[in-house]
Amino acid sequence: MMVNYRRENRASRTSLFDGLDGLEEGRLRASSSYSHDERDNDEALENLQDRVSFLKRVTGDIHEEVENHNRLLDKVGNKMDSARGIMSGTINRFKLVFEQKSNRKSCKLIAYFVLLFLIMYYLIRLLNYIKG
Repeated sequence: MMVNYRRENRASRTSLFDGLDGLEEGRLRASSSYSHDERDNDEALENLQDRVSFLKRVTGDIHEEVENHNRLLDKVGNKMDSARGIMSGTINRFKLVFEQKSNRKSCKLIAYFVLLFLIMYYLIRLLNYIKG
């Protein structure tokens, strides 16, 4: 719609001043350089308007992308805060367990069983790999 308005405006200006260069010594003189310069100016103006509209679209897209990234960062930050809370609670529970000597011995015993299980698992896996 804006392009049609510009074309109509340009056409009306061209028809209004068509063939007139100005007054020189009391008479009108026709010149093609004026209309040529006017066309060049109109083309440059139209080209500039196209570039401005393109830049406006690009900046709008950038703004939208920044807003999306800000929302994503807010979500990540909130999840990190909740994870930090969960981890601090877990660490506090571990501290309570290790403060008591009987619980410390139980945890060591469980850790040894887990370690023994992992060693046996990898040995069985290694034997199956060698056989097969």
